[in-house]
Amino acid sequence: MSDDTSNRKPLRMPDDDQVFATVTEMLGGRRVTLRCADGKERMGRIPGRMRFRTWVKEGDIIIAEPWDWQDEKAEVVWRYESDDAQQLREEGHIQ
Repeated sequence: MSDDTSNRKPLRMPDDDQVFATVTEMLGGRRVTLRCADGKERMGRIPGRMRFRTWVKEGDIIIAEPWDWQDEKAEVVWRYESDDAQQLREEGHIQ
């Protein structure tokens, strides 16, 4: 009675104004370069509430929220653990 769906963990998904992104470069000063799922390269900002609680590094899959007034910049909203990112790949949400 082993069922693969029993190992599925409910994951946070992006809202309408958010996108999946991959951290490509750490810039310092709470800034990162992101490659977003919509095909754009953006500069991301790690907010203070995440700064010491969630460590972001190159290659991490995150949820980014592009700024309304400046589309080439985005706010980092959520970082996935490596197991969660693997589950997203297996389910076809990201590549």
